[in-house]
Amino acid sequence: MSSTPAPEAAAHETEKTGLRAFFGNAELLIVILLGIVSVATAWVSFQAALYDGQTAKSLSLSQSATAEAESLYLEGNQEYVQDAQTLARLTELQAQIDAGDPVAAEVYDALYFVAVSEHFGAAIERADAINAADTEFYTSPLDDEEYQGVLFGAYAEKADEAVALTQQADELDARGDWLTLTTVLMAISLFLLGVAAVVRSRRVQYSLIVIGSAIFVFAAVIMLTIPITWV
Repeated sequence: MSSTPAPEAAAHETEKTGLRAFFGNAELLIVILLGIVSVATAWVSFQAALYDGQTAKSLSLSQSATAEAESLYLEGNQEYVQDAQTLARLTELQAQIDAGDPVAAEVYDALYFVAVSEHFGAAIERADAINAADTEFYTSPLDDEEYQGVLFGAYAEKADEAVALTQQADELDARGDWLTLTTVLMAISLFLLGVAAVVRSRRVQYSLIVIGSAIFVFAAVIMLTIPITWV
């Protein structure tokens, strides 16, 4: 008495037969892989182009910030040099005042009114208070932190911004380089799959498919480690 296979066994056998047919049809497998790799290559190339654009933008902003920082530094340094010259003249006049010269006092007041800014005047007052409390060491108002903060604070902020933009550009450029490498690897995968499509030896075909697929998987792993960008 003959027995008929169970429905589950028949379905399982049909599924196995379908898988064998799919993987046994090398041409169909190659076409599918070529399509997948081609789409992935186009996507990676698009992402690499976006990262290159972001890198160029960040570098441009960094250069602008650096130029602005240099301008702010020169502006602050010019005021610093003028204040140093004014301080030297005021010190000389103070010595003449201490010697009893009445004209020196008028010149001192006039020079102080014209040449001493509000923040430099505050630095002079703080330095005078420190020097009065400690006569062993001289404290220059030019070394006052608040005074230097007014002169060079904007420069320091802009310089830090330029450094941050440069670091950002380096990071974006590195991501773009990895995506470019991914594009090269996928191109190699496409080449191997293309060769596999024209060779007649099944053994060679499947060898090329395996190698090409392995290279693509490696490239895909690299691609997935790079954040997607849309700007």
